[in-house]
Amino acid sequence: MVSFKLCISDPSGKTYQKEVKDSFARPFIGLNIGETIKGDGFEMSGYEFQITGGSDYCGFPMRKGILGVRKKLVIYGGVGFRGDAKGIKRRKTVCGHKIHERISQINLKVTKQGPKKLAEALGVAEAKKEEKAEVKEEKKESKEVKKEVKENKAEDKKENPAKEHKEEKKE
Repeated sequence: MVSFKLCISDPSGKTYQKEVKDSFARPFIGLNIGETIKGDGFEMSGYEFQITGGSDYCGFPMRKGILGVRKKLVIYGGVGFRGDAKGIKRRKTVCGHKIHERISQINLKVTKQGPKKLAEALGVAEAKKEEKAEVKEEKKESKEVKKEVKENKAEDKKENPAKEHKEEKKE
């Protein structure tokens, strides 16, 4: 059972996530970083994507030009390295450039647009609209509750002015 989390970035800079399993994930196995894949294989008809990277199940990043599953390198820049100063080298573990069963995340870049917008094709736009509507309803409810609390406090002060006077003396 193979599954990948796809991080798809569109030209505008937004990134969308999609999880593919089993038969939809099979077209990715054996591809390298930099290769293109058509979206027809995983329910994204009309789209074409370029593989830009990824990471394995332990979180090690994929690096172009590395053969094998994992390798420890002495690197001083690029993928898998956050340098402090210029010229500093560190030993880091990175994955190879070929996608295999132990890769958990694949980064993709849109190279050819399909007939629908990317958000519509993934079903993200509908979910966001529903979430916004729910948030608005919650805000309205919380405002109503706050108004009720204020009204109750005002009524209590009107009913018990002596109690309020005693509290002021104590302070």
